[in-house]
Amino acid sequence: HAIFWSITAAIAIRVAPEGKKALALSVLATGTSLAMVLGVPLGRLVGQWFGWRATFGGIGGIAFIVFILQAKLLPTLPSMFEGSFRKIPELLKNPLLVCLYLLILLVFTAHYTAYSYIEPFMRQVGSVSENSATFVLLLFGVAGIVGSVIFSRWGDRFNTRLMLISTILMLFSMLVLLFVVTSIWALSLIALLWGAALMLLIISMQAKVIMVDVNAQDMLMSMFSGIINLGIGTGALFGGYAVTHLSLSSVGYVGAAIASVALLLMLYM
Repeated sequence: HAIFWSITAAIAIRVAPEGKKALALSVLATGTSLAMVLGVPLGRLVGQWFGWRATFGGIGGIAFIVFILQAKLLPTLPSMFEGSFRKIPELLKNPLLVCLYLLILLVFTAHYTAYSYIEPFMRQVGSVSENSATFVLLLFGVAGIVGSVIFSRWGDRFNTRLMLISTILMLFSMLVLLFVVTSIWALSLIALLWGAALMLLIISMQAKVIMVDVNAQDMLMSMFSGIINLGIGTGALFGGYAVTHLSLSSVGYVGAAIASVALLLMLYM
Protein backbone atom coordinates (compact mmCIF):
# COMPACT_ATOMS: atom_id res chain seq x y z
CA HIS A 1 0.00 0.00 0.00
CA ALA A 2 2.74 2.44 0.99
CA ILE A 3 4.88 1.51 -2.04
CA PHE A 4 1.89 1.97 -4.36
CA TRP A 5 1.18 5.47 -3.07
CA SER A 6 4.84 6.47 -3.14
CA ILE A 7 4.98 6.12 -6.94
CA THR A 8 1.40 6.52 -8.21
CA ALA A 9 1.18 10.34 -8.12
CA ALA A 10 4.57 10.70 -9.80
CA ILE A 11 3.54 8.28 -12.56
CA ALA A 12 0.18 10.02 -13.06
CA ILE A 13 1.94 13.37 -13.51
CA ARG A 14 4.51 11.91 -15.93
CA VAL A 15 1.95 10.24 -18.22
CA ALA A 16 -0.46 13.21 -18.17
CA PRO A 17 -0.64 15.40 -21.31
CA GLU A 18 0.97 18.84 -21.14
CA GLY A 19 -1.07 21.23 -19.02
CA LYS A 20 -3.13 18.41 -17.47
CA LYS A 21 -1.03 17.59 -14.39
CA ALA A 22 -3.60 19.02 -11.94
CA LEU A 23 -6.32 17.04 -13.72
CA ALA A 24 -4.24 13.84 -13.43
CA LEU A 25 -3.89 14.28 -9.64
CA SER A 26 -7.59 15.10 -9.46
CA VAL A 27 -8.57 11.90 -11.30
CA LEU A 28 -6.36 9.91 -8.92
CA ALA A 29 -8.07 11.55 -5.95
CA THR A 30 -11.52 10.92 -7.44
CA GLY A 31 -10.70 7.21 -7.68
CA THR A 32 -9.64 7.25 -4.03
CA SER A 33 -12.87 8.98 -3.00
CA LEU A 34 -15.02 6.52 -4.97
CA ALA A 35 -13.15 3.62 -3.36
CA MET A 36 -13.81 5.06 0.12
CA VAL A 37 -17.51 5.47 -0.70
CA LEU A 38 -18.14 2.20 -2.55
CA GLY A 39 -15.53 -0.22 -1.18
CA VAL A 40 -17.07 -1.15 2.17
CA PRO A 41 -20.74 -1.31 1.00
CA LEU A 42 -19.83 -3.45 -2.05
CA GLY A 43 -17.60 -5.71 0.06
CA ARG A 44 -20.40 -6.18 2.60
CA LEU A 45 -22.93 -6.90 -0.17
CA VAL A 46 -20.74 -9.56 -1.81
CA GLY A 47 -19.98 -11.02 1.63
CA GLN A 48 -23.66 -11.26 2.50
CA TRP A 49 -24.48 -12.98 -0.79
CA PHE A 50 -21.52 -15.32 -1.25
CA GLY A 51 -19.54 -15.27 2.03
CA TRP A 52 -16.59 -13.13 3.11
CA ARG A 53 -14.06 -15.25 1.20
CA ALA A 54 -15.73 -14.22 -2.06
CA THR A 55 -15.04 -10.57 -1.20
CA PHE A 56 -11.30 -11.19 -0.86
CA GLY A 57 -11.27 -13.47 -3.92
CA GLY A 58 -13.03 -10.79 -5.95
CA ILE A 59 -10.50 -8.15 -4.89
CA GLY A 60 -7.67 -10.51 -5.93
CA GLY A 61 -9.30 -11.12 -9.32
CA ILE A 62 -9.85 -7.41 -10.00
CA ALA A 63 -6.29 -6.61 -8.89
CA PHE A 64 -4.96 -9.21 -11.35
CA ILE A 65 -6.96 -7.62 -14.20
CA VAL A 66 -5.60 -4.18 -13.24
CA PHE A 67 -2.08 -5.66 -13.19
CA ILE A 68 -2.51 -6.94 -16.78
CA LEU A 69 -3.92 -3.58 -17.92
CA GLN A 70 -1.01 -1.69 -16.36
CA ALA A 71 1.51 -4.02 -18.01
CA LYS A 72 -0.17 -3.44 -21.39
CA LEU A 73 -1.02 0.26 -21.21
CA LEU A 74 1.63 2.02 -19.10
CA PRO A 75 4.71 3.21 -21.01
CA THR A 76 8.16 2.25 -19.75
CA LEU A 77 9.07 4.88 -17.18
CA PRO A 78 12.57 4.55 -15.77
CA SER A 79 13.02 6.11 -12.34
CA MET A 80 14.00 9.77 -12.47
CA PHE A 81 15.91 9.33 -9.22
CA GLU A 82 19.58 8.49 -9.61
CA GLY A 83 20.75 9.08 -6.06
CA SER A 84 20.64 7.04 -2.88
CA PHE A 85 19.27 7.37 0.63
CA ARG A 86 21.95 10.00 1.19
CA LYS A 87 19.60 12.28 -0.75
CA ILE A 88 17.19 12.39 2.21
CA PRO A 89 19.26 14.77 4.42
CA GLU A 90 19.74 17.02 1.39
CA LEU A 91 15.98 17.12 0.74
CA LEU A 92 15.24 17.79 4.40
CA LYS A 93 17.48 20.87 4.32
CA ASN A 94 14.74 22.51 2.25
CA PRO A 95 12.69 24.52 4.80
CA LEU A 96 9.59 24.53 2.54
CA LEU A 97 9.59 20.73 2.32
CA VAL A 98 10.05 20.32 6.08
CA CYS A 99 7.17 22.73 6.74
CA LEU A 100 4.97 20.91 4.21
CA TYR A 101 5.69 17.54 5.83
CA LEU A 102 4.97 18.97 9.29
CA LEU A 103 1.74 20.49 7.93
CA ILE A 104 0.70 17.12 6.46
CA LEU A 105 1.35 15.43 9.80
CA LEU A 106 -0.69 18.03 11.70
CA VAL A 107 -3.59 17.97 9.23
CA PHE A 108 -3.93 14.18 9.25
CA THR A 109 -3.48 14.00 13.03
CA ALA A 110 -6.25 16.61 13.45
CA HIS A 111 -8.57 14.87 10.99
CA TYR A 112 -8.18 11.35 12.40
CA THR A 113 -8.41 12.56 16.00
CA ALA A 114 -12.07 13.30 15.27
CA TYR A 115 -12.85 11.07 12.27
CA SER A 116 -11.56 7.83 13.84
CA TYR A 117 -14.42 8.09 16.36
CA ILE A 118 -17.05 9.77 14.18
CA GLU A 119 -19.46 6.81 14.06
CA PRO A 120 -19.70 6.26 17.85
CA PHE A 121 -19.75 10.06 18.22
CA MET A 122 -22.82 10.28 15.96
CA ARG A 123 -24.57 7.27 17.51
CA GLN A 124 -23.91 7.99 21.20
CA VAL A 125 -23.64 11.78 21.41
CA GLY A 126 -26.15 12.72 18.71
CA SER A 127 -28.42 9.65 18.92
CA VAL A 128 -28.14 9.35 15.12
CA SER A 129 -29.65 6.15 13.71
CA GLU A 130 -27.43 3.52 12.07
CA ASN A 131 -28.83 4.26 8.60
CA SER A 132 -28.39 8.02 9.02
CA ALA A 133 -24.80 7.54 10.24
CA THR A 134 -24.06 5.44 7.13
CA PHE A 135 -25.63 8.16 4.96
CA VAL A 136 -23.41 10.86 6.54
CA LEU A 137 -20.27 8.74 5.99
CA LEU A 138 -21.28 8.20 2.34
CA LEU A 139 -21.74 11.96 1.96
CA PHE A 140 -18.24 12.47 3.38
CA GLY A 141 -16.80 10.19 0.68
CA VAL A 142 -18.85 11.78 -2.12
CA ALA A 143 -17.63 15.21 -0.98
CA GLY A 144 -14.07 14.04 -1.66
CA ILE A 145 -15.00 13.79 -5.35
CA VAL A 146 -16.23 17.40 -5.20
CA GLY A 147 -12.88 18.46 -3.71
CA SER A 148 -10.95 16.70 -6.47
CA VAL A 149 -13.09 18.36 -9.18
CA ILE A 150 -12.47 21.79 -7.62
CA PHE A 151 -8.72 21.11 -7.67
CA SER A 152 -8.82 20.04 -11.33
CA ARG A 153 -10.36 23.42 -12.19
CA TRP A 154 -8.31 25.79 -10.05
CA GLY A 155 -5.40 23.78 -8.60
CA ASP A 156 -2.74 25.03 -11.02
CA ARG A 157 -3.51 28.72 -10.45
CA PHE A 158 -4.65 28.93 -6.82
CA ASN A 159 -2.90 26.07 -5.03
CA THR A 160 -1.86 28.02 -1.92
CA ARG A 161 -5.25 29.71 -1.53
CA LEU A 162 -7.02 26.36 -1.83
CA MET A 163 -4.77 24.93 0.91
CA LEU A 164 -5.58 27.85 3.21
CA ILE A 165 -9.35 27.73 2.59
CA SER A 166 -9.39 23.93 3.04
CA THR A 167 -7.59 24.12 6.39
CA ILE A 168 -10.02 26.79 7.64
CA LEU A 169 -13.02 24.68 6.53
CA MET A 170 -11.63 21.57 8.27
CA LEU A 171 -11.01 23.57 11.46
CA PHE A 172 -14.54 25.01 11.32
CA SER A 173 -16.10 21.58 10.69
CA MET A 174 -14.47 20.02 13.75
CA LEU A 175 -15.19 23.07 15.90
CA VAL A 176 -18.98 22.94 15.28
CA LEU A 177 -19.25 19.13 15.28
CA LEU A 178 -20.79 18.95 18.75
CA PHE A 179 -23.38 21.64 17.91
CA VAL A 180 -24.59 20.05 14.65
CA VAL A 181 -24.61 16.37 15.65
CA THR A 182 -28.24 16.54 16.82
CA SER A 183 -29.46 17.76 13.40
CA ILE A 184 -29.02 15.34 10.49
CA TRP A 185 -29.27 18.19 7.96
CA ALA A 186 -26.63 20.34 9.64
CA LEU A 187 -24.43 17.27 10.16
CA SER A 188 -24.78 16.36 6.46
CA LEU A 189 -23.72 19.88 5.44
CA ILE A 190 -20.66 19.71 7.69
CA ALA A 191 -19.79 16.25 6.28
CA LEU A 192 -19.85 17.72 2.77
CA LEU A 193 -17.67 20.68 3.75
CA TRP A 194 -15.22 18.55 5.73
CA GLY A 195 -14.91 15.80 3.10
CA ALA A 196 -14.36 18.25 0.23
CA ALA A 197 -11.87 20.30 2.24
CA LEU A 198 -9.83 17.24 3.26
CA MET A 199 -9.51 15.94 -0.30
CA LEU A 200 -8.71 19.41 -1.65
CA LEU A 201 -6.02 19.84 0.99
CA ILE A 202 -4.45 16.42 0.31
CA ILE A 203 -4.14 17.02 -3.45
CA SER A 204 -2.93 20.61 -3.03
CA MET A 205 -0.17 19.53 -0.62
CA GLN A 206 0.71 16.57 -2.84
CA ALA A 207 1.09 18.90 -5.83
CA LYS A 208 3.41 21.18 -3.84
CA VAL A 209 5.54 18.37 -2.38
CA ILE A 210 6.03 16.58 -5.69
CA MET A 211 7.45 19.70 -7.36
CA VAL A 212 10.07 20.43 -4.68
CA ASP A 213 12.60 18.29 -6.59
CA VAL A 214 11.50 16.75 -9.92
CA ASN A 215 14.51 14.38 -9.84
CA ALA A 216 13.49 12.83 -6.51
CA GLN A 217 9.70 12.62 -6.85
CA ASP A 218 9.53 8.94 -5.87
CA MET A 219 11.42 9.60 -2.64
CA LEU A 220 9.40 12.76 -1.90
CA MET A 221 6.14 10.84 -2.33
CA SER A 222 7.42 7.88 -0.27
CA MET A 223 8.01 10.21 2.66
CA PHE A 224 4.67 11.95 1.98
CA SER A 225 2.85 8.60 2.13
CA GLY A 226 4.72 7.55 5.29
CA ILE A 227 3.89 10.82 7.06
CA ILE A 228 0.19 10.44 6.17
CA ASN A 229 0.18 6.97 7.75
CA LEU A 230 1.96 8.39 10.81
CA GLY A 231 -0.70 11.13 11.04
CA ILE A 232 -3.50 8.55 10.82
CA GLY A 233 -2.02 6.57 13.72
CA THR A 234 -1.22 9.65 15.81
CA GLY A 235 -4.72 11.03 15.27
CA ALA A 236 -6.36 7.77 16.35
CA LEU A 237 -4.09 7.76 19.42
CA PHE A 238 -4.93 11.36 20.40
CA GLY A 239 -8.62 10.71 19.78
CA GLY A 240 -8.42 7.62 21.98
CA TYR A 241 -6.86 9.64 24.80
CA ALA A 242 -9.57 12.30 24.40
CA VAL A 243 -12.33 9.65 24.59
CA THR A 244 -10.71 7.95 27.61
CA HIS A 245 -9.65 10.97 29.67
CA LEU A 246 -12.13 13.67 28.57
CA SER A 247 -15.24 12.40 26.79
CA LEU A 248 -16.40 11.13 23.41
CA SER A 249 -18.01 14.53 22.78
CA SER A 250 -14.59 16.23 22.98
CA VAL A 251 -12.99 14.63 19.89
CA GLY A 252 -14.11 17.49 17.60
CA TYR A 253 -12.57 20.12 19.89
CA VAL A 254 -9.29 18.20 20.25
CA GLY A 255 -9.09 17.75 16.46
CA ALA A 256 -9.86 21.47 15.99
CA ALA A 257 -7.07 22.44 18.43
CA ILE A 258 -4.53 20.47 16.34
CA ALA A 259 -5.99 21.91 13.11
CA SER A 260 -5.53 25.43 14.49
CA VAL A 261 -1.80 24.69 14.94
CA ALA A 262 -1.75 23.55 11.29
CA LEU A 263 -3.43 26.83 10.27
CA LEU A 264 -0.86 28.87 12.20
CA LEU A 265 1.96 26.92 10.51
CA MET A 266 0.42 27.59 7.09
CA LEU A 267 0.14 31.32 7.81
CA TYR A 268 3.80 31.28 8.93
CA MET A 269 4.80 29.54 5.69
